[in-house]
Amino acid sequence: MATLYTAAQAAERATQWRRALSAGAAEVTPATVRYWVTRGHLAPAGIGDRGRPLYASADVARAELATRRRALRLVGIPETRP
Repeated sequence: MATLYTAAQAAERATQWRRALSAGAAEVTPATVRYWVTRGHLAPAGIGDRGRPLYASADVARAELATRRRALRLVGIPETRP
């Protein structure tokens, strides 16, 4: 069973991933996670006890990667693969 996160928890996880790749410079906020939903990069995987959407870890990772790649491409930084 996949772990599900609230927008705040998803933002915290995505921030950890981004900071690992950007020497601690990037942050993802809960508003960013909600924006990913609005833009179609992320879909809720469930609803929490308070009626708030929950997001799967793998889906958050995919949304973070897609938006990071796009941001780098827009500023002319080539993608590097580990």
